Amino acid sequence: MNESATATGLRLVPVTPENFDDAVAVKVRRDQEHLVAPVMKSLAQAYVFGASAWPRLILAGDRVVGFLMAFLDVDWSQGACATPDLRSGLWRLNIGLGEQQRGHGRYAVEQVAAEIRRRGGTKMFVSYHPGPAGPQDFYLRLGFRATGETTGDQTVAVRDLT
Repeated sequence: MNESATATGLRLVPVTPENFDDAVAVKVRRDQEHLVAPVMKSLAQAYVFGASAWPRLILAGDRVVGFLMAFLDVDWSQGACATPDLRSGLWRLNIGLGEQQRGHGRYAVEQVAAEIRRRGGTKMFVSYHPGPAGPQDFYLRLGFRATGETTGDQTVAVRDLT
């Protein structure tokens, strides 16, 4: 994926030792903290899950405005299912305090979609906490539709990338 700056100045960059402190400093609004795990947990999961996790910082110019983590080709099948159900999608999206409603989230979702397409994927998944304070409307506006599945207490949604 081309991680160079866009016309809007937005870009994704990998999390590195040099920007680690900036990554873990990304905080969502207090009323959203129950909806998305902190960046530190995401980075720990990225370490544990290895190549299937794709963590990135979202920058506007040189300013960190958010964090995302995608999951790539994760086997979603349950139990002794003979056929793997490989899925890719957006695992985490943390847009920082004071940075929401500026297109950063939409940009992040589109960049994950582009990475999944680049890898040959045709669908993008996301899960979210349902309810009035949750991000459901945001994802629906971006073309996701609920699958009828849940993971834990979250709704699973999918977007066709073809």
